[in-house]
Amino acid sequence: MEKIFPITLIVLDFIAACVYGYQGDVRHAVYWMSAGVLTICVTF
Repeated sequence: MEKIFPITLIVLDFIAACVYGYQGDVRHAVYWMSAGVLTICVTF
């Protein structure tokens, strides 16, 4: 239960990466993908 907030942030980071990737903005897509991976590394 204590990992609900980090998991929510991870999901939102990857959703943002998908949205930016769909729009063709590679820089922001890579940024949000990296943020999600970093959050995974720190959380787990």
